[in-house]
Amino acid sequence: MDTRGWVLKAVEVLRFASEKDIVRWLDEEGESLSKDELQRTLERLLEEGLLELKNDLFRLKRKDSSHQAFDSLFKE
Repeated sequence: MDTRGWVLKAVEVLRFASEKDIVRWLDEEGESLSKDELQRTLERLLEEGLLELKNDLFRLKRKDSSHQAFDSLFKE
């Protein structure tokens, strides 16, 4: 798995994660990243819209499609 995949997996498992939480989880899984590499990857994932950042915590971005499908189903 590449760096991007490891970071996404960490955030998925942790649900809400700070950079320290992600580093700790990656260390437990036997995958080590430099601080710069992690920051670049997180920035890239934020730009791609795969992650959200709020109060220094990262989480997977919610998919709006389910809400849109529900609204269109019951729209009059």
